[in-house]
Amino acid sequence: MTTRTTPAPPSDVRVRDMTVDDCEAVTRIRVRGWQAAYPGLIPQSYLDDMDLSVAEDAERRRASFTGGCTIVNLVAERPGPGVIGWACYGPYREKGRPLARGELYALYVAPEQIGTGAGRALMAEILTRTEAGGFPDLALWVLKENAPARRFYERAGFRPDGAEESFEADGVLVPEVRYVRALGGPAAS
Repeated sequence: MTTRTTPAPPSDVRVRDMTVDDCEAVTRIRVRGWQAAYPGLIPQSYLDDMDLSVAEDAERRRASFTGGCTIVNLVAERPGPGVIGWACYGPYREKGRPLARGELYALYVAPEQIGTGAGRALMAEILTRTEAGGFPDLALWVLKENAPARRFYERAGFRPDGAEESFEADGVLVPEVRYVRALGGPAAS
């Protein structure tokens, strides 16, 4: 079993499975998260256009709940503001096919809640669930120049493994690096 390096989450943050009723809040958190974290890393025109797709993205999320998906969606909530964070994970995807390892697809916290423990609470639950699910390790992709996110993942025990990829946003290639953390599941092949 792997020793956890993620500090204990605060007691007033509750992490639970996402429901269809959370889709709009999750979409807002995702869009606001990108807009707060990525200025200067992703073209501003791309970030600005995200506001136009909030309703469309929320509807797409609602539809995915009826599709029998293998992706696990979690939300963090706090009394008062309600849903303040979102994360999702599932099998690692490579060239369209799932592999034995797990992948953290996304973890976002409302910008005004960053530093309050919501991200740590989501990460703690993801680590518990992926380890219990038998994944040997958990991988994620993070923007190469996103130093705050990289520090967060490193504090949670993730390390870069040397893999890099880029995606295109409004004609600009945005580099990402892969981070991996060993879990207590069977050895990776």
